[in-house]
Amino acid sequence: MLEIERKFLVTSAAFKEVAQKATRITQGYLSTDPERTVRVRIKGEKGFLTIKGKSNDSGTTRVEVEEEIAVDKAHTLLSMCLPGVIDKTRYEYTVGNHTWEIDEFYGKNEGLTIAEIELNAEEENFTTPEWIGSEVTGDNKYYNSQLSENPFKNW
Repeated sequence: MLEIERKFLVTSAAFKEVAQKATRITQGYLSTDPERTVRVRIKGEKGFLTIKGKSNDSGTTRVEVEEEIAVDKAHTLLSMCLPGVIDKTRYEYTVGNHTWEIDEFYGKNEGLTIAEIELNAEEENFTTPEWIGSEVTGDNKYYNSQLSENPFKNW
């Protein structure tokens, strides 16, 4: 239930040429409190409810509990979310034992593309594709919960 991930900016659309999967995601937040973020997500045709705890000092690790819920329940919960629902396409690209998840944002976050990689340990080695740019792990403004409150277009 620990999530260990690192986040990076993406420097080009070259990831689209190698992505093995692309899924549209709509997500909103019932709580954006850093101590306990509560997210509702519709990913493709499935609904999810996710609770995330506070990140550690490096921003790489936090508790995450996610459960699949009926998509009609997810739609109902989305209607109750705080303003600033996130709309994005998630591309997946597997390299070795790791899958990069690349989020291309729309709406008020259009122009922002972030890649993240989940790891088994904070210092685990991984292959970095050429379209990976600066690391933004631990920079709160790149958390989706913060993008819902202060979108990229406002920066």
